Amino acid sequence: MPEGDTVWQAARRLHDALAGKVLTRSDLRVPRYATADLTGRTVLDVTPRGKHLLARVEGGLTLHSHLRMDGSWRVYANGQRWNGGPAHQIRAILGNTDRTAVGYRLPVLELLRTADEDRAVGHLGPDLLGPDWDPDRALANLLKDPARPLGEALLDQRNLAGIGNIYKSELCFLLGVTPWLPVGELPAERAAKLPGLARKLLEFNRERPVRSTTGRRGQDLFVYGRASRPCLRCRTPVRLADQGDGSRERPTYWCPACQPGPAPAPSRSRRTASP
Repeated sequence: MPEGDTVWQAARRLHDALAGKVLTRSDLRVPRYATADLTGRTVLDVTPRGKHLLARVEGGLTLHSHLRMDGSWRVYANGQRWNGGPAHQIRAILGNTDRTAVGYRLPVLELLRTADEDRAVGHLGPDLLGPDWDPDRALANLLKDPARPLGEALLDQRNLAGIGNIYKSELCFLLGVTPWLPVGELPAERAAKLPGLARKLLEFNRERPVRSTTGRRGQDLFVYGRASRPCLRCRTPVRLADQGDGSRERPTYWCPACQPGPAPAPSRSRRTASP
């Protein structure tokens, strides 16, 4: 699933292509909005909110989308061949005289009044890359449920918006704890620096084509996607296991030497998997 920095990049591409220009093409290919027509309206801005995208259009309307696992927005020059997937996967087309934005495999696509945006994103916590960022509130949100595993709490967008599975694993490594450590047991000095560290990672990567948490060329991530490979810090094999509530488990990576603390028993851990 795209994380906050990836969504920020997508919003910037869409904003650069559409904002301030009149739509000459509008096609929302979901049954509920099949008759909606935005042509003739000016796109005001495209704004990211956590992992959500909000395209605001003249007349008080917002096109809200969420990419989830497989969705994407592609921008093409007029006349350029579209290559984001087969035509039946297209869910939205927004075009002007210069560019066309095409939304592929969008699991969430809704047209709502701009005044009602909170209905779609009002539940989110402070956005790590947004103007509402508040590290104290983010930390307070995380600590509301002290028994909850840290990895699960970081993925809960109601606590802070923008962290996905990659940053979850990398943040826990940098904090030196396992993702299964209860939030309330995180040492106070590490808890205090968690929000700032999370923001620093996303800010560092929001304009980078390849995400990096290590600063090392060719070794971009400390643990994510490195199951059974040596830890970059201590050479201990990185481990992999699922983490979640049973209904939505995520592959989670950690170094058992650099990250002491609770973790699944070896019989439950996955030995290999694709990131």
